Amino acid sequence: MILGFEFFNRFLLEDICKSIDVPLFCEESHIKEIVFDIRKEKNPCSLCANLRRGILNTTAIREDCNKIALGHNEDDVLETFLLNLFYTGSISTFAPVSYMDRSKMTLIRPLIYMPEKEARRFIKKSNITVMPKTCPMDGVSKREDMKKMIKDLQIDIPHIRANLFGAIERSNIKGWKRF
Repeated sequence: MILGFEFFNRFLLEDICKSIDVPLFCEESHIKEIVFDIRKEKNPCSLCANLRRGILNTTAIREDCNKIALGHNEDDVLETFLLNLFYTGSISTFAPVSYMDRSKMTLIRPLIYMPEKEARRFIKKSNITVMPKTCPMDGVSKREDMKKMIKDLQIDIPHIRANLFGAIERSNIKGWKRF
């Protein structure tokens, strides 16, 4: 995991990983300082994500891994789809599985078919301790705007989430071919 953000609780992660016998690799970083203090990014999410991915890739390669599992859920897919459509004019989102040629790393996203509310329900039911969000942009980002937009649209279009996800699956977006 990448350190450097306020409220990041390394000890919580260490305890969880120890309890399920999974190794944890913590990497110190200056992402927060680079993105928010030095560059003073107006829209910091893209740069932050790129820097975090670079550290994840470097660490995975160093540890002789060939896959990285990311925790993106269905909400993340839909929000990214709308962000790309509205802000870049492209019809795209990340795929369930992506191969990165340069690093020879495969990214897997096993939770993308699970809505965020189902993950929250499972966490609550299982009495799992969750680390507070560490991102300074949490709640005030363009992604948050997309989350609110989808929620608002659901009032008049109850199946909006399924419709958007279906559009993604039927599209020509790389990595989204139905099997």
